[in-house]
Amino acid sequence: MSQPYVTIEKDGPIATVTFDRHKNLNAFDGQLILELTDVARSFHDDLETRVVILTGSKNYFSAGADIEDLSSRSAGSDVEKRQTYFRGVRLCEAWEAMPQITIACMEKLAVGAGVALPLACDWRVLGESCYLYVPEVKIGLNLQWGALPRLINLVGPARAKRICLLCEKMDAQTALEWGLADEVAPDGDTVAKALEMAATVCEMPQVATQMVKEAVNATASALNRATSFADADQSWLTAMTDDARGARDRFNKKS
Repeated sequence: MSQPYVTIEKDGPIATVTFDRHKNLNAFDGQLILELTDVARSFHDDLETRVVILTGSKNYFSAGADIEDLSSRSAGSDVEKRQTYFRGVRLCEAWEAMPQITIACMEKLAVGAGVALPLACDWRVLGESCYLYVPEVKIGLNLQWGALPRLINLVGPARAKRICLLCEKMDAQTALEWGLADEVAPDGDTVAKALEMAATVCEMPQVATQMVKEAVNATASALNRATSFADADQSWLTAMTDDARGARDRFNKKS
C-alpha cells in the first residue's frame, strides 16, 4: 500500500486537509481521488468541525488528472473502465455535500480537475500568481466531474463557454472579477486568508450557518445533476475518438 497523499490537521472547529503527491505537479491519480473522497465523507457526520480548508502542495495546487494514471483506464472490462471515470464525479459530490463551510486554497496553478474540485467547495482563495486552466476540449474531452453546471452558476454561460472552448489561462485577478475566486492573497498566504474567513464563520451560529449553506446549494444546484449526470460517460466516449487521440498527441508534443 502506498503512503497516503492526504493529511488532516485540526485546530478546534477548523480542519485543514492537505493533499501532496510529491510528484507530477500534484496531479490526481486514482489513489488521491479515493483518499480525498473518503476524507470528505468522514466529515459528513462530524458535528464539531465548522470549516474545512482544502489545499495542495506549497508549490502548486494541482495539474489536473495524471496522464500516466489515465493510461491505465484502457485496461479491464468496460464496467471497470466506466467506474474509473465516475470517481471524480463522486469526489466532487462528496465535497459539495459536506455540512461544513469548505474553502479551497490554490497556489501557483490549478488545471482541469484541479479547477473542478474547488468548484465543489463553497469558496476559493487564489495566490496572486496562481492561474486557472481548463484544457479539456483542447485534448478532445468534455469538462466532467459535474463541474460544468457549477462553473455556469458562478460565471454565467458565455464566460463558461469562453473558459472551456478557448482554453485560455486565467490569472487570479480575472478569476476574482469573474467570480471564480472569492479572495486573492499573496503567494504562500492563501491558507492564512482562509483561516481568517474560517474564524469569522465560527463566530456565527452553527445551525443557521448550515441551513443557509444547504438552502443556497439546493437553489443554485437544483438542475446540476439533471444536466451533468452523463458527463463521465461523455468523457469516456470522447476520449476514444480519433480526433481526441490526435488532439492529445499534439498537446503532449507541445507540453
